Amino acid sequence: MMYPKPTYKRKRIKIQRITMQDTKECYVTGRTDVEEHHCIYGKNRKKADIYGLTVWLVAEYHRGKYGVHNGNTELDDELKQLAQRKFEEVYGHEFYMKVFGWNYL
Repeated sequence: MMYPKPTYKRKRIKIQRITMQDTKECYVTGRTDVEEHHCIYGKNRKKADIYGLTVWLVAEYHRGKYGVHNGNTELDDELKQLAQRKFEEVYGHEFYMKVFGWNYL
């Protein structure tokens, strides 16, 4: 006897891009010669990009001497916490944990 294959409907949510900054200037210095930094990176980088969890940083604070990718853990933690707060304002903590699976607060 053959049974029909069950179908599953996925609940889709409309993604709302989060605005981390109003202008294209460095989060730290305010200069305009900037690079885009994904606040949450690694395996969750694409998700951060989809939801808009990025800020602008000058090269020095992005990948340079004082950069978040070069050991500036204070700035890195601050940006991750800011990203989580902004995300949770829109979607809530439970959905944040479901998407990213890590609490930075």
